[in-house]
Amino acid sequence: MSDVVKEILAFNAGRDPVRLAIKYARMCESPSAFMRGSAHLYNAWLPKAGMLFDAPRVWACGDLHLENFGSYKADNRLVHFDINDFDDALLAPAGMDLLRLLTSALVSAEVLDIAAEDAGKLCREALSGYVAALTGRKPLWVERETAKGVVADLLESLRSRSREDFLDSRTDLADEHRSLRVDGRKALPVSKSERKMLEAWMADFGITQPDPHFFSLIDAARRISGNGSLGVTRYILLVRGKGGPAGNYLLDLKEARPSSLARQCGLPQPAWADEAERVVRVQACMQANSIALLHAVKLDGRAAVLRELQPAQDRVDLRICRGRPGRLRGLLETEACVLGWAQLRASGHYGSACADELVAFAERNDWQEPLLALAAEATREIRRNWQDFAKACAAGVVPMPSETLAGLQENT
Repeated sequence: MSDVVKEILAFNAGRDPVRLAIKYARMCESPSAFMRGSAHLYNAWLPKAGMLFDAPRVWACGDLHLENFGSYKADNRLVHFDINDFDDALLAPAGMDLLRLLTSALVSAEVLDIAAEDAGKLCREALSGYVAALTGRKPLWVERETAKGVVADLLESLRSRSREDFLDSRTDLADEHRSLRVDGRKALPVSKSERKMLEAWMADFGITQPDPHFFSLIDAARRISGNGSLGVTRYILLVRGKGGPAGNYLLDLKEARPSSLARQCGLPQPAWADEAERVVRVQACMQANSIALLHAVKLDGRAAVLRELQPAQDRVDLRICRGRPGRLRGLLETEACVLGWAQLRASGHYGSACADELVAFAERNDWQEPLLALAAEATREIRRNWQDFAKACAAGVVPMPSETLAGLQENT
């Protein structure tokens, strides 16, 4: 067993074994999927000094990649495209998020049949977009009227999605009563004790809200979603909402764990009440408008984040960029600009550098080329680690769903 595999198994120890096996199977699929599921390895590899740390401290997503952006409906009921995962958020040098985003593009290029030379050009253009976003000094945002390219296509496609259709895709309806569809793909059953705990918790939480009946629990399941966080305690909750089968709502309730970047970054951080407060407050600072029903809560004594699940929530399917560097260019440049705007928006909050410091950093010309070189080096490291992990999966060293393991052995 290689050191890479040992580190992955140690980091994920204690997680729900069923969903953890699904995570490992997904990580085996490609270097980009492996990157999404092993942020702690990437963070441990990062240099501890030098160019990367010679930058203003800003609020960072901490695990930024092409698929950690997406659409959602905010509390103002407008659909936005923004960074959508803040589990690993913390104060970090300004270039860290950008480095991981560019590395993600380079790692994904091979899977998307995009030549390495073209991918390098896309990264340079995205870097220029990030610099322009900072030097523009004004944090903008992306919504349907301002979006371009594949992001505009995504937001336009959401017009036809209704809450009832979304509910029908995740639940079963019988005698005017909904229940969650436990299909093994997006949801797994909860135990009787979990169900009892969640019913009591939702009742207590509802009392603290303007409309307690909205949060009356109808059904609950363990949620299968994401990649890096698979195996962490997470539920999908079906609640009464506005009443009637068409008025029901779906909620996501997820345990908040410490940022995997914290020990590698080694920078002083604010004294949050708990990890959920960190996630929610940083998200509120960095996003133009936060997703609806976002709350930091306590679940059975553990910090957790509650938010709405909605039909407007989606991300760009990277497969539409296969062999089309122009499409990936538009997506990457949009995401780089969104990152710059998010850093400006959060500037001055909870210890972040002020906007003037960010602009001065963007106007320097001594960090761009080293950052691009470091992204290329990180890409090579990720591909090497993925090869080690995929071999271990095929050899049966890593616990995986039996049918996935059989397929891997056959392909090998």
